[in-house]
Amino acid sequence: QVRLVESGGASMQPGGSLRLSCQVFGMDISSYNLMWLRQGQWVAYTTSGGGTEYADSVKGRFTISRDNGNNTVYLQMNSLKPEDTGRYFCNLAAYQGPGTQVTVSS
Repeated sequence: QVRLVESGGASMQPGGSLRLSCQVFGMDISSYNLMWLRQGQWVAYTTSGGGTEYADSVKGRFTISRDNGNNTVYLQMNSLKPEDTGRYFCNLAAYQGPGTQVTVSS
């Protein structure tokens, strides 16, 4: 059974940093692309070959990375803005986790 579990969301002030994690159970992530989404829109993704892409709104502030050995993908979020607020989901193939909430507010 494939299961994705996101964690690391929190309430932060603008300018702060957070690191989200997505641990995948029941599937070896090494052969798959993984994506972070917010409110149904993709934010960042990493390919099986290690390539990365970012939405324009987060480019230069967010970094996606993966640890295939631990079956985990991360999203480092720096210089947070109020518009980064939302529920962040990890997506792999047809699977998606329950998400983790990020709130950025002064």
